[in-house]
Amino acid sequence: MYELKFNADGLIPAITVDAVTNEVLMQAYMNEEAFEKTLETGEAHYYSRSRKKLWHKGEESGHYQKVVAIYADCDNDSLLLEVNQLGGTACHTGNRSCFFNLIKTFGEKPGNLRTLRILDDTIKDRAKNPQEGSYTNYLLDKGTEKICKKVGEESTETVIAAMKRDNNELSNEIADLFYHIFVLMQSRGISYDEVLKVLESRHACGADTPAREPKPKKK
Repeated sequence: MYELKFNADGLIPAITVDAVTNEVLMQAYMNEEAFEKTLETGEAHYYSRSRKKLWHKGEESGHYQKVVAIYADCDNDSLLLEVNQLGGTACHTGNRSCFFNLIKTFGEKPGNLRTLRILDDTIKDRAKNPQEGSYTNYLLDKGTEKICKKVGEESTETVIAAMKRDNNELSNEIADLFYHIFVLMQSRGISYDEVLKVLESRHACGADTPAREPKPKKK
């Protein structure tokens, strides 16, 4: 049905990425049974070449992978899984991603969306495991009203930096604003991926404006 091209061993490589950040989490293999099980359950199943058996990701660690989408490449001989990684780690070493052994960098790495995921995870961890002296815990303990005041202050400082035409200061103020907005989201029980979904829905309909809906016409 899917016309996938399994190799001589009956396997096909599967690259797994975070559905929100596109961060590469791991690379494994599927046989036809693992592929069908993944389609059937919506959770990632692989074939373990070392154990020579079907492998339900998370069956021992509890770090299951909820599949959001599956793609085949142009030759139908490789798969890409977009997943929500439960438990925060995909690697058996306890690392978020299996790809943590840096060999070489070629110049400065650009910022990427993974930083927002790390910020979100850190704030969530502070909420669950408070640390003495943590500014995040201070804000969360004070509540939404205090956090909103800080968001307002950081917004004003961002505007001031922009008007001064100081881009270095502006970058720092925007980073501060991002942080406080993320704390606000934690306080209100929403995650940044919910905001990304809103942006995505607007982009899908060609929206390039923050307006949520047309203003009512005056009578």
